[in-house]
Amino acid sequence: MARKAKQPRGKKMNPTFFVFCEGKTEAAYVDLLRRNFRVPIEIIARVSDSNISQPYIDRCKRERFTTNEDKTFLMFDLDVPGMLERLRKIKDAVLLLSNPCVEYWFLLHYKDVASELTSAECVARLKKLDAEYAKGTFSTPMKKKLIESIAEAANRAVAKVPYSNPSSTVHLLTNEILKNVREQ
Repeated sequence: MARKAKQPRGKKMNPTFFVFCEGKTEAAYVDLLRRNFRVPIEIIARVSDSNISQPYIDRCKRERFTTNEDKTFLMFDLDVPGMLERLRKIKDAVLLLSNPCVEYWFLLHYKDVASELTSAECVARLKKLDAEYAKGTFSTPMKKKLIESIAEAANRAVAKVPYSNPSSTVHLLTNEILKNVREQ
């Protein structure tokens, strides 16, 4: 059985954001945020929809030092039937859900998209905006756009009905990161 990590002595710890996500694209995006804003984010990637549960999250966090200020985020796409219901059962977690997929959140950095979309359509539209886009990787211009246009994307996302198609609540994470950066 793994032991819980000990608290570092004499240091005030900033809250850690635990981000559980399903794929390499989400992990790459959260890593981009972590590197750019230099905030303590633990990325737990490759969580398939079948094993995301409260016990799984508790087990992952048990091995790390945690504080009462830490936050847990679940970053998943809603193109899988039943995903929303499964994620809502997990207590004390902020849902970062994109419908149909996380690429919709990326599209919002460029323009407002109001019509219903499939995951394939989101990726195709994103490739029209950045021909180099591929799942899990971002070109240098796209990285710049994803960082510089966070506020615009958040404003566009807030105007959508959460969890409907199209929508994204990833702005809940970016807002927390920006708030954390301002407080430092």
